[in-house]
Amino acid sequence: LWLNMNIALTAFDIYLFLTLLGSVGSQPMRKYSCVSLSTQQLNIRNLVSYEKQKVPVNAIMFITTKGIKICVSPDQKWVQSAIKKIDQKRTTKHK
Repeated sequence: LWLNMNIALTAFDIYLFLTLLGSVGSQPMRKYSCVSLSTQQLNIRNLVSYEKQKVPVNAIMFITTKGIKICVSPDQKWVQSAIKKIDQKRTTKHK
């Protein structure tokens, strides 16, 4: 698939997009909710923030520099490292 801006969408991109479309009725304030998790390790340098989620699945939703939201399992070692790096960036910015 090619968009007007000549950006190719892979099956993985489409999967991520569809994953982020769901929302949970018990959490009306949250616009996106993780319903399934990506198994790919993300580049920590491209992550700017994250949200923790317990329902409907236990997950960390990372937000990239381009605003893309990607859900992953919080149990992975790299996920904990990424959270620490993001937290360090936040505390450094606010000083």
